[in-house]
Amino acid sequence: MKRIAVVILNWNGVELLEQFLPSIYKHTNLDEVDVIVADNGSTDNSVAFVNQHFPWVITNSLEQNFGFAEGYNKALANLDYEYVVLLNSDVEVDENWLSSAIEYLDNNKEYAALQPKILSYYYNPYFEYAGACGGFIDKYGYPFCRGRILNTVEHDYGQYFEPMDIFWASGACLFIRLKDFREVGGFDANFFAHQEEIDLCWRLNTKGKKIVCYPSSVVYHVGGATLHKDNPNKTYLNFRNNLLMLHKNLPAEVYTKTMNMRWFLDYLSAMHFVLKGQFSNALSVWKARRDFNKLKHQYNTVREQSKDMPNTVYTKSIIWQYYINKNKKYSQLK
Repeated sequence: MKRIAVVILNWNGVELLEQFLPSIYKHTNLDEVDVIVADNGSTDNSVAFVNQHFPWVITNSLEQNFGFAEGYNKALANLDYEYVVLLNSDVEVDENWLSSAIEYLDNNKEYAALQPKILSYYYNPYFEYAGACGGFIDKYGYPFCRGRILNTVEHDYGQYFEPMDIFWASGACLFIRLKDFREVGGFDANFFAHQEEIDLCWRLNTKGKKIVCYPSSVVYHVGGATLHKDNPNKTYLNFRNNLLMLHKNLPAEVYTKTMNMRWFLDYLSAMHFVLKGQFSNALSVWKARRDFNKLKHQYNTVREQSKDMPNTVYTKSIIWQYYINKNKKYSQLK
């Protein structure tokens, strides 16, 4: 019986599957690994194309587009593997990308999840925005990465070569023990897409389960294949989901101060969008806060549970560090 499944959630991505499935075939031992394409209600011919041209791939058709979060929940629901690798359809994998990561997890049982080094497919050897060399959040919930702070992405010259405990692993390529994914409840379906993996990792952290970036495993991510980073819908989901994540997971002693500061910072971001002429993005921030207020009551029971802030949270403001102290590389942070 195989221990590992690589699960690719697809939505109308036939061209991406055609381009990137061959690298998985080339660099993955299919005698030990199942590759599954879970189709999220596509309206193109993705499933038929995969069945015809990649017969070594298992296909699983979902009845509608459930988004990234619930799509993966459903795709993993009936699987029976020790490890699952959640892999975006726009990722090219490198030699030993999988075997080296699984070996690390086999030898380090305290880690529930692992992220490889994620480089840009088009701008290699730069890190890729969504994950780079491991993810963190600051005291106000803003995500950043080893190798990418806000919009500054670093050139990879081997500066982050060591494995490192991280706060979150990117959903672009996420190795996780299936029992741990299930133990913390999987992804939050309300998120639909964006930052659901950070919320998942926060819950892993809270339960004392460790997450690591292992740079010896390397993949190359296109990024923005579904939504460009300046798309107003992406702005909406990022702001709303980040607020939901904070509401669910923040310890009571810092909750009020943090959420008050976020109110100020969010509307500062909206004004920044206005000054750039991105009025739809500014409106998305307002909509995100409005819908957060509509949804947050659903998590009252979750909030009642006592939590401690994970020690992998950056205890300063990354916004202050970036704009005021001009620290735009991870290595410059204290």
